[in-house]
Amino acid sequence: MNLTAENIRVTLGGKEILRGVNHQFAAGKRTAIVGANGAGKSTLLKVLCLLNEKFSGRVTLDGQDIRQVGRKKLSRVMAILPQERDAPHDTTVRQLVSFGRFPHRKFFGGESTEDATAIQNALELTKLVDMQTRQVSTLSGGERQRAWLAMTLAQRPKILLLDEPTTYLDVAHQLEVMEIVAEANRKFSATIIMVLHDINQARLYSDEVLIVKDGVKFASGAPKKILTARTLSEVFNVQADTFTNAAGDEIIFPVQRKF
Repeated sequence: MNLTAENIRVTLGGKEILRGVNHQFAAGKRTAIVGANGAGKSTLLKVLCLLNEKFSGRVTLDGQDIRQVGRKKLSRVMAILPQERDAPHDTTVRQLVSFGRFPHRKFFGGESTEDATAIQNALELTKLVDMQTRQVSTLSGGERQRAWLAMTLAQRPKILLLDEPTTYLDVAHQLEVMEIVAEANRKFSATIIMVLHDINQARLYSDEVLIVKDGVKFASGAPKKILTARTLSEVFNVQADTFTNAAGDEIIFPVQRKF
């Protein structure tokens, strides 16, 4: 499905956070939204799925304004994993994952065979099958993030939005989450739109990068072409060096702030 932002403007507390953002997100691809703190990345993500409805401009889904799509239909094709979320203390992993099936169920309907299959597939993809009876509150940070990610995957969305999915995780769990996201993209052909802080994760795990600076679209394109030392200088005000790792990937390493 094609998702397009058209002249998106958002004002919060008298400050214009987004100032006319236009972008068409590549269907079936992984797009990373990057930029400095306060640039408007998370605000844009919330606008794309109507978590924030106080904006001017349009967001279209296959050419139709998402304000006219309807909440029920929108929830069947689009899922978001926000930074802040919570679940009842006694919720098990499987129960949490099953919440992702609510948009597909009829009123007062129980779990269908299709629901069970989607839940099982999500548990398998996130490597949580053996933990499905545990309470979410007992999981480690990395395990908990995988459980929430499994919930969104059980929803079987055509478009998956992720707001800083690796924040607060150690390096191993960051890589684990990014590999799951990549596999979900391959397996379900889902369009992935994710806000990322780690520039190298954006370079390695996305097909396209959208750079937001001071509330506007600064640049977009192939990660290795636009995420360069020069870009870091212009967007983040840092000096960076580049080197090639053992896998042959070019890595950018910030070395100092520019004054």
